[in-house]
Amino acid sequence: FRDKLNPDKINIRQKKVMRNMVACRTPQMGAHVAFCNHCGKEHVFYKSCRDRHCTRCGGLKRDVWVAKRKADALPVDYFHIVFTIPESLNRLCLFKPEIMYNILFKSAWDTISHFASKHRHLGVKTGMAAILHTWGQTLALHPHIHCLVPGGGITPQGKWKNARPNGKYLFPVKAMSKVFRGKFTDELYKLQEEKIISLDTPIDPTKKYLHPLYKTKWVVYAKNPVNGGEQVIEYIGKYSHRVAISNSRIKDISDDKVTFSWFDYRKSVQDIMQLDGEEFLRRFLLHVLPSGFVKIRHYGILSCRNKEKNIALVHNFYDSKRPTSLKGLNWKELFMLLYGRSPFLCPYCKKGELVIKEILPPMRSPPLHLLVRQNEPVYAVI
Repeated sequence: FRDKLNPDKINIRQKKVMRNMVACRTPQMGAHVAFCNHCGKEHVFYKSCRDRHCTRCGGLKRDVWVAKRKADALPVDYFHIVFTIPESLNRLCLFKPEIMYNILFKSAWDTISHFASKHRHLGVKTGMAAILHTWGQTLALHPHIHCLVPGGGITPQGKWKNARPNGKYLFPVKAMSKVFRGKFTDELYKLQEEKIISLDTPIDPTKKYLHPLYKTKWVVYAKNPVNGGEQVIEYIGKYSHRVAISNSRIKDISDDKVTFSWFDYRKSVQDIMQLDGEEFLRRFLLHVLPSGFVKIRHYGILSCRNKEKNIALVHNFYDSKRPTSLKGLNWKELFMLLYGRSPFLCPYCKKGELVIKEILPPMRSPPLHLLVRQNEPVYAVI
């Protein structure tokens, strides 16, 4: 399918992602050859591409991220809120992805902090963990942000205050939708004035309510509060390193067709979709993020600068013990903590340890006679 795509229709970043995924865990990436010091069996471990868009990579990163975030979890209820932009803005997201996704993050946080600061709601400074997703179940472009917001915040006096929402939502959903729409369109107007973007219908700040963007309801979806502690991190962890489609959803590849499963949320049923190979790849490449773009962000009391003292403050308020910090642990200790076994354990006899024999360079590297040979435990077998 890759060879059928028109090279002129994909950019350099997308080409790089495709090359990485095709070469992932193949001789093209190089390998470690190791043997077991107990049974003597030899193993070849092909290196992974470690691209964040790869459907086979990211599992270990997700588990490490979840483990580290568990140590930062507050002992309070959390609220899951999703901010979505209208389909009419998809064209701008295609041509200006970094700018548009940054606006999406900023507008979502401005909306949450706006409601949290109002005394009729909370009157506190709160925090937020946000994760960007750009896809829907059918791989169509559908930019939205999953936000996890603690049920409370820190008052101007430096004390913790719990939220007492009327019902299952932290803040009124319809009101949040209107404020989110206003803040997003304000940012679009600034970009329009700076001539960074061009809208089909320019925004007039004195008559924003007449703009076509105001004729569509902006969806802000809120779920029931999630209990605090480790459940919170496990809950958001499944969103953290997810890619547009997982291998388990792909049911068949044949005759230039790709068949995959998808969930129809309108009918609440599982369905099957079949696409031409070229169309499938085109949809998948819509979700390749700009190089260096940060898709997981923390705000307010959960930001990296403030979280240590704020986490301690909340635990003191509840007189609870904070989970053990993972700072200072090396990768081997993290692996042992996550999976309960040594990363060097022989997968065949499960008694001995793997010892490196050869390091095979990538196919584009120097000839095989320049292989590095060592007699020490292998440190990178995944």
